[in-house]
Amino acid sequence: MSEPAEGERLRVMVVDDHALFRRGLDMVLSQEPDIELVGEASDGQEAIERAQELMPDVVLMDVRMPKRSGIEATARIKELMPHVKILMLTISDEEADLYEAIKAGASGYLLKEIPIEEVADAIRSVWAGQSRISPSMASKLLSEFAAMSKASEERAPVPSPRLTDREMEVLRLVAQGLNNREIAKQLFISENTVKNHVRNILEKLHLHSRMEAVVYAVREKMIEIT
Repeated sequence: MSEPAEGERLRVMVVDDHALFRRGLDMVLSQEPDIELVGEASDGQEAIERAQELMPDVVLMDVRMPKRSGIEATARIKELMPHVKILMLTISDEEADLYEAIKAGASGYLLKEIPIEEVADAIRSVWAGQSRISPSMASKLLSEFAAMSKASEERAPVPSPRLTDREMEVLRLVAQGLNNREIAKQLFISENTVKNHVRNILEKLHLHSRMEAVVYAVREKMIEIT
C-alpha cells in the first residue's frame, strides 16, 4: 500500500443518497488537516464512475442506494482499484449486509449511530490497514460465522495452518473487534508487534484482511464462538 507523500492529505470520497448527510460529513472532514474530501456520489453506479475519475484513498460508502447498491459498488471498485479502502457507513444493521460487504472487500462497517466526529479516525484506521466495525455488529458477525461453521461441519476436515499461541491470542482479540492499540494494551506488547503478528497471521492463512482471517478461523474451528 502506497502511503500519501509527506504533506499530502488522505483523499476521501463520500457515497450516500442523502445530500444532507453528505453535507454533514463534508463539514466535519473539512476540519481535519490530514483529510481532503475530493468528491461525492449519490448512488452505487455513480460511485464506480467517480472513483475512477478521482482515485480516492478511502471511500465512505452507504449500503442501500438507488441504481446499484453500495455492496455492488464496493466489489466493482475493489476489482478496478484494489488499493482503495472502503468503509461502509450505513443505517443497516442486517447481518446479511454486513457479511456481503466484507465479502465484497470492505475494510470496515460502521453504523450511522456513531458520533460523526469519529468518522475521521475510522478513515485513518482503515487506510493504515486496520478493520473497523461497530461493536454492536461484531457480535452479529460472529453469530453469522457460527451458523456458517455449523453448516460446514459435514465437510472433510482440512489441516489448518499452524499459528503460534501468541498469534492465536491476537486473532481472538481481532475477532472481538479490538483494534491494534487495544490489543497491544491488553497483551502488554507494542502496537508494532501487534501489526507484525497480524501480518504473519494473514500470510500463513493466505488471506488479505483481518475480517477474512476471523471468517476463516471460525469456519475452521480455530477459535470458539462465545
